[in-house]
Amino acid sequence: MPVTNPHYPVGRYNEPAMVTPAQRAAWLDDVAGAPAAMRAAISGLSPAQLDTPYRDGGWTVRQVVHHVPDSHMNAYVRFKLALTEDVPVIKPYDQARWAELPDSAATPIEVSLALLEALHARWVRLMRAMSPSDFARRFRHPEHDRIFTLDGTLGLYAWHGRHHVAHITALRERNGW
Repeated sequence: MPVTNPHYPVGRYNEPAMVTPAQRAAWLDDVAGAPAAMRAAISGLSPAQLDTPYRDGGWTVRQVVHHVPDSHMNAYVRFKLALTEDVPVIKPYDQARWAELPDSAATPIEVSLALLEALHARWVRLMRAMSPSDFARRFRHPEHDRIFTLDGTLGLYAWHGRHHVAHITALRERNGW
């Protein structure tokens, strides 16, 4: 099936009003599988292909590979804050500026792939030990001026991994890589 929107190749994330145990389990599986999916998506790409934007005006594949663990590290910290504090206010970050920092250009992608694998090993272990009431815990995001639950955040990051893997796989499909 061809991708019709290169910005959102798997569609936008729509948080459900209620998260079922089955949905939570599926999302956990998505997060657990994200590192392997990312590794498979970039397998065999040349340095020139890694430096190709996934869409006009978009990040390069290399920047996407470095962005995902950056983003998921922030999510992991948000989970830990919400589990240990009462509705903490989290620290936003400028993901576009992070993607422009020198480490995104100079660090081999294997470093970020290994980081993503290690991070997800910890994060998934934490989430699989959480109770339904733990997933109802919340944090405040000052940039969005709203409160997020860990359930909704799990869904967002399950989507986020699929979203960025699809950026890469759609580019590969379009370019015949």
